[in-house]
Amino acid sequence: MSRRSSRSSTMDQGEFILECKAAYLSMFDSIKEKIESQDSLLEALQQTGRNPSVKVLKKYWTNDIDELSFDDFVDICKKEPVTTSDDLMKAFRKIDINGDGYISLEELHKILTSKGEKKSKSEVKKMIDEVDDNKDGRLDYKEFCQMVMSTTEESKKMQRKMMERKEKKKRQDIERRGDVSGSQVSVRSAASSVKNQEKSASKANVEFGNGIGTPAGSRKSSLLSIGEGSPPIPAQRKSLLHTASPSDPDDLPRPSPRVKKDKSRQGSASRAHKLDEPKNLREWTHTKSKGSFFMEDGSLICHQYDFNLPDDSKIWITIQPQKGSRGMDSSPVDTSVFILRDRPDEDGNLLVAFTEHRDSRGKYGVSCDLSAGKYYIMPYTTGCRFKNRKSESGKEAKLVSQDKGGKYVITKSFRKVLEDIFDYSDLDGNGFMSRKEFNLFNIRTSGEEVADEEWQVVEDRIDLEDGEITKAGFLQLNELEAEDSEGDTEDLWTTLVSMGYNKQLVMDQACPFQLDVYTEDCDDAELDVVRVDSYPTYPGDLSFDDIISKSFIKHGEISRVKGMKDLCMYTYTNDGWATLVLDNKSHTRVRVELDCSRSENVTSNHDSLQRTLRVDPGSTVIAYHLMPEDDDRDWQVKCTETIR
Repeated sequence: MSRRSSRSSTMDQGEFILECKAAYLSMFDSIKEKIESQDSLLEALQQTGRNPSVKVLKKYWTNDIDELSFDDFVDICKKEPVTTSDDLMKAFRKIDINGDGYISLEELHKILTSKGEKKSKSEVKKMIDEVDDNKDGRLDYKEFCQMVMSTTEESKKMQRKMMERKEKKKRQDIERRGDVSGSQVSVRSAASSVKNQEKSASKANVEFGNGIGTPAGSRKSSLLSIGEGSPPIPAQRKSLLHTASPSDPDDLPRPSPRVKKDKSRQGSASRAHKLDEPKNLREWTHTKSKGSFFMEDGSLICHQYDFNLPDDSKIWITIQPQKGSRGMDSSPVDTSVFILRDRPDEDGNLLVAFTEHRDSRGKYGVSCDLSAGKYYIMPYTTGCRFKNRKSESGKEAKLVSQDKGGKYVITKSFRKVLEDIFDYSDLDGNGFMSRKEFNLFNIRTSGEEVADEEWQVVEDRIDLEDGEITKAGFLQLNELEAEDSEGDTEDLWTTLVSMGYNKQLVMDQACPFQLDVYTEDCDDAELDVVRVDSYPTYPGDLSFDDIISKSFIKHGEISRVKGMKDLCMYTYTNDGWATLVLDNKSHTRVRVELDCSRSENVTSNHDSLQRTLRVDPGSTVIAYHLMPEDDDRDWQVKCTETIR
């Protein structure tokens, strides 16, 4: 039997099922619960000591998969091998920069600082000290790997104990169920939402990536997943060698089932929307840029901007979807903008302002006074109308044909799509594609920047105008690619899929937008497109969801859960959408069932208006974004919360 053989073939079948069940119940309260995302599948597999590559994950989590059952999970575990000490040694050798056979403080700190969760040298030293038996300040590969594998086994033992406690408690409480009454929250508005990305409870996977939004899949690997398929430190640990203990939050008693009750507040949709733009706006300095949202495996990727303001000024920013950017119900995709400081203010806040008001065409705008300095302009969409494609059917469009002379040429329909892609990629709208714009396009479609020698090839093969690519030149590059590949369309389809097109050449996984920035008192403000990627991590290890949740809580209406003084739900509303945020200030993980199915004329960023969330102690979760299905009709949100 090979080293990479599945562990299920070397252990008793009953024991194997129990191990899978224990790992599953370390994440869920019941094996009846479903795995609802690729990230959750990865985390569950890591609980069993497996760490599949992105390629392997996509084999099981395809575009037409919405969820996986426990039985599906067991089947995957049967097919996929567990991590071995040899795997860990291969991964750690990649960290050993000087190849001396040890991981030094400097080497580990460099990895953690440059490409992942930011840690200070003292924190990294503490990690090393925990396993450095001979106290020489560095880590021997074999010793460290043995310790990690040992930790994995200890973690599995703890999972088994947790499972046994849960099952015992379930037997004791089987007749005690919470009665559902509920609360209703009605809102007034009309427009949009974004895909919720719950913050993982696991802190053991120290992640890093290449910093660019590639279409090939995940852009981040765990610390030990330097090579594809390489194993990370087992999940659900606070540090590299942490194992669960009775003091861990997951081990604390959970609250008994209770139900939140509240009064119903009626509201109606606002049909007439108008932005109050500054009256003298024509006199202000104007800069603009195009951009796009991309949906990739359920994750949102977009163009992001730096905004440099040399002088204090009043600003006016608008964003709106471009022609062809329509949701699944043919209503405009909601777009908004969040303005962030480059560093927290004295109160620790990064968010300055965001767009809350819109006009009837879907344009959102915000006005505020900014001090001179550097800011981040972050476009956003809630995910209510811009969603992940569930499946794809129909005949594949033809991209290439042969003329009478046998030469490969691109088809008329493909040419039209390429012209649109050029227009969307021409971010400054000057009719040409600069090297920087072409570089961002290349990052999106191939995951790589354009090297000098590659740009030289572009200059050699097509005519440029003032150093920039013309639309005709862009088409010529694609024609040359079709000819060079002798009609093979694989790379051409890679470009199309990464730019949001399906097999019928319809853009359904991208949403182009127009961003306009006006400054009243500053003539030389600079708006710079800096990346096309998922949202980064901000100072204080804050995610983008952390930042916007804090703002929704600040501006939202609070409703407390009966009997849970430290658990609140906040309802934030603006001209376009409503957002429900759960804030758990307790020391216990809480399981909350939300039922918004009685809402009227509502669509959300989730497939169902009923879902269960696990809210970790001291954390906030965006539970739902909600907006009207039909902007011309009244809409009402009614939500029932049940604490389990």
